[in-house]
Amino acid sequence: MRHHASPLWPQRSGKIGSGAGFNAYALRSADAPWFGSGLEIKKTGRHYTLASTQLQHSLAGRDMFRAATLQQWQADPNIAVRQGERPPKREETLYHPEEFADAGYAWGMAIDLNACIGCGACDIACQAENNIPVVGKREVRRGRAMHWIRVDSYFRGGLDKPEINHQPVPCMHCENAPCELVCPVAATLHDHEGLNLQVYNRCIGTRYCSNNCPYKVRRFNFFHYADARTPTFKLMRNPNVTVRSRGVMEKCTYCIQRISAARIEAKKADRRLRDGEIITACQQVCPTEAIIFGNINDPESRVTKLKAQTLNYSMLGELNTRPRTTYLAKLRNPNNTNL
Repeated sequence: MRHHASPLWPQRSGKIGSGAGFNAYALRSADAPWFGSGLEIKKTGRHYTLASTQLQHSLAGRDMFRAATLQQWQADPNIAVRQGERPPKREETLYHPEEFADAGYAWGMAIDLNACIGCGACDIACQAENNIPVVGKREVRRGRAMHWIRVDSYFRGGLDKPEINHQPVPCMHCENAPCELVCPVAATLHDHEGLNLQVYNRCIGTRYCSNNCPYKVRRFNFFHYADARTPTFKLMRNPNVTVRSRGVMEKCTYCIQRISAARIEAKKADRRLRDGEIITACQQVCPTEAIIFGNINDPESRVTKLKAQTLNYSMLGELNTRPRTTYLAKLRNPNNTNL
């Protein structure tokens, strides 16, 4: 992907980002700070390479994002589920049904696609919370981005009337997880509460789990991106999360460090965890509260009630992975009046 850039275009300057990218403030004026007129674009003959992650984990052609109009939903309340059904629905599994029996808590997540605006705040919060390294432009171009949650974009309609939809994609925490069966050292496994965990000390970097994940939510740490020697750099990291060395697989854990901290406090008070007491990093920063996390064994929890709605569906549910992360399909109420 290339973008023509002028050789005279000013680069960024200052203490942060000096010499990186370009300074768009050159186009702003005091009279028109937010828009401009009379601008002209010319080819310069030079090329500037862009680094984009948009298509690196593309799942296009499969029923990832589901949407319907209000009229369609009123006619068929189960339309969101039926949109993605590919008969016959698979029930095969290599797991024993009782193998991951829930012990009290069963953590799950629901993401409301009606509320998501694609701002990317969840991506940044996850990166800061879990000490995810910034790999740099060169590694991004090689498809080695490290983010544990991504925001996919889906487009419909023509250029005259485009429709843009967004979908956050963390780890699905599948009950029948395809990644766990292929790990030769049991580095990826389930705990008794249904979390799909990653044991870094066991991982030997085969990447079999990533190849077997249909959701493409696992990231391999090709290099030792984090500076573990400079003492001042330790201040910017979360001390509750391990800083990974190279050669291990990384992924979303539903912020297990937050779950553990809340569990300890509840145990000290000799009580059960309350609904809403545990808030994941992505959930905490979402400005529209599109992400809801909680105990799906609690019939009164907010996440359980959302999962009971007819709009709730599982991404690639026909594979029988039984993901703990599910979505609420998007409903539109278009104004069909010709003005």
